[in-house]
Amino acid sequence: MRRIHVGNALSAFGLGFTVPYLYVYVAQVRGLGAMTAGLVLAVFAVAALVVLPFAGRAIVRRGPLPVLLAALVTAALGALSLGLAGTATAVLVSAAALGAGQAVMQPALATMIVDCSSAETRSRAFATQFFLQNLGLGVGGLIGGHLVDTTSVSSFTLLFAIEAAMFLLLVVVMATVRMPHAPRVDGAPAGRSAKGGWKQMLQNRAMVQLCVLGFVLFFACYGQFESGLSAYGVEAAGVSTSALGTALAANTAMIVVAQFAVLKFVERRRRSRVIAAVGLIWAVAWVAAGYAGLGHGSQEMATAAFISTYALFGLGEAMLSPTVAPLVADLAPSGMAGQYNSAFALVKQLALAVGPAVGGPMGAALHGPYVVTFLLFSLGITYLAVRLGRQLTAVQDQPWLGKSRVVAQGAPASAAGTSRAHA
Repeated sequence: MRRIHVGNALSAFGLGFTVPYLYVYVAQVRGLGAMTAGLVLAVFAVAALVVLPFAGRAIVRRGPLPVLLAALVTAALGALSLGLAGTATAVLVSAAALGAGQAVMQPALATMIVDCSSAETRSRAFATQFFLQNLGLGVGGLIGGHLVDTTSVSSFTLLFAIEAAMFLLLVVVMATVRMPHAPRVDGAPAGRSAKGGWKQMLQNRAMVQLCVLGFVLFFACYGQFESGLSAYGVEAAGVSTSALGTALAANTAMIVVAQFAVLKFVERRRRSRVIAAVGLIWAVAWVAAGYAGLGHGSQEMATAAFISTYALFGLGEAMLSPTVAPLVADLAPSGMAGQYNSAFALVKQLALAVGPAVGGPMGAALHGPYVVTFLLFSLGITYLAVRLGRQLTAVQDQPWLGKSRVVAQGAPASAAGTSRAHA
C-alpha cells in the first residue's frame, strides 16, 4: 500500500509539471494555434473514452499491476514525444498516447488499493490517495511554473521530460509490488467473463444508480472548474486572472488541509448521507458564486465569494474521496473490481467531456441561468444520493458493520446476490 501511495504521488507530481501549461505550449510556444490546442485537450478525453472499456477487461484478465505498468510506459512515451513534437500531427498522436496511459492508470491503481485494503482501511486508503494526488499536482505545478519560459521551447521539453521520468520511476517502484490474492466469498460470482461482467453490472441497480450519481457529481463540479466556472468568474464576477489562480489554490489547499479531519467525520456515517451532504455544500457554493457574479457588492466581496466557491467545492471533494471509490469497490462482484473501476472512470470521463462543452458557453454568456442550472444539479446530487441509499445493503452504506472486504450485495428488493468491492 505504501508503494501504491508513492506511485499516486509520483504520477500526480509528474502531471502537475505539464497540465497547467499544455494549452500555452501547443498554441503559443509551438505556434500551432488555439484550434490545435483545443484539439489536444479533446484528444485527451477521446483517448480515455476509447481505452477505458478495454482497460477494465484487461485488469480482470491480467490483473491491475501489468496493466498499470503498460499504461505508465505508454504515458511516458507520450509525454516525452509531446515535448519533442513540432507538428500538429505529432502533437495530437503524442497527446493520445499520454491521455490513454493516464486514463488507464486510474482504475488500475484503484483496483490495487482495493486488493491491498480491507473494509476497515479502504476509506482511509482512498482518502490518502486523493490527498497525495492533490499535493503532487500542486507541488508539481508550482515547480513547473518556476521552470517554464514561454519564450523557450527547451524549457517545455524539460517539463515533459521530467513528467516522463516520473512515470518511468513509478514503473520501477511498482515493479517491486507483490499483489496479495484477493479474498473470495463462497458462492460469490467469479465474474471472469468480460461480456457477462458488463451485462451483470448493468443489472446491478445500485451500481447503475451510482454511475448516474457519479456523472452528475463530475459534471456539476469537476467539469466546471477550468471551463464554465472560470469563464463565469471573469465575465460575470469580474475577477482577475490572479484571483482565479488564488481560487484554484484555495480549492487544493482546502483538500490538503481538511482531508483527514473530514475523514474522521465521515468514517462512521452512512455513505449515502455523506454524498447527500456534499450536494447541499455544493449548492451553497453555487449560491456564493451567484452572489459573486450577480450581486451588487464591492469587487472585493465578489472576489472573496468566488474564492469561497472553490474552497467549498474542495470541502465536498474531501468528503467524497473516502466515500464514493470504496462504495464502487463494495458493489463489484468477486474478481470484477477492475471492470467496475474502469466503468466508473468511463462515467467520469464522459462527465468531464460534456461538462465544459455545456458549462463553458453558459458561464461566459448566460450568467443567471448558469448558476441556477448547476445549483439545481447540486440539489439533484442530494436527491440521487438519498435514493441510492435505499438500494444499498447495511454493510455497503455503513462499512464498519462488516468485517470482510467482500460484502453481500442484494439486487435490491428482488434478486439476491453476493457482490463485492471495487473502488
